[in-house]
Amino acid sequence: MSDRAARSVLVAPERLAGWLDRFAARHGRVEVAASADVVTAHAADGSAALCEVPFPPLSPDPADPWQALVDHALVERRLGLLLIRRGGYAVGIADAGTLVTSKVGTRYVQGRTAAGGQSQQRFARRRENQAAALVGSAVEVAARILTAEIKTLFALVTGGDRPLIASALAHPRLAELAALPRGPWLTVADPRLAVLREAAQSARSVRVTITDG
Repeated sequence: MSDRAARSVLVAPERLAGWLDRFAARHGRVEVAASADVVTAHAADGSAALCEVPFPPLSPDPADPWQALVDHALVERRLGLLLIRRGGYAVGIADAGTLVTSKVGTRYVQGRTAAGGQSQQRFARRRENQAAALVGSAVEVAARILTAEIKTLFALVTGGDRPLIASALAHPRLAELAALPRGPWLTVADPRLAVLREAAQSARSVRVTITDG
C-alpha cells in the first residue's frame, strides 16, 4: 500500500456497516482479514482499505471480521478528553460520542521569534513561562474533571501539541490519568467547545486509509 497514493477518512461507528458495501460497489468483490488492531479489506480491482481498530484489541479470530469491527466500534465507552495547543486547552468527558462534561480555556503562548542575542533569550524565557502557565491551567482542570471520574473512564484521548500534552501528563496530579489506556491521537484546531465536541465524535470513529487499485 505504501507505493500508491493513499487517503484517510474517519467513519462513525453507525456508518461502518454500510461503508464496506459502498466500497465493494465501487471496487468489486471484497475479502476482509483481521488482526488485533487492524481490519483490511482487499477489493477485486486492487484497491484496499486499512481500518484501524479503535481501542484495540479486536476479538481474536472472528468468523466475520467486518461485523466484529462494527460491533467493537459500537461499544459505548466513557472517554476522557484532553486537548492542548498554544492557544488554549479543552477538557471533557464523552459518553458514546456525546460530550457530557466540558471546560475550555484560552492561554496565549508566543510563537518563535527570529530575534537574536539577549532579545531571543528573553523571548524564549517568556515563551517557556507562558507554556508552563498553559500546562498548569490544563492540569488544574483535568485533575478536577477527569481525575475525579477516573474510575468511570475507559480510556484517555489526547490531541493538539504533543510536547504540551506530555508535559501535562507528567504532572503528579495526573498520574492516574496518564496510566489509563490511550485512545487515538487527534489533530485538532485551537481547543474550543466546538472542537471538543468534534473530538468526542472523532475519538470513537474508525480511521480508514484507502488505496485505489
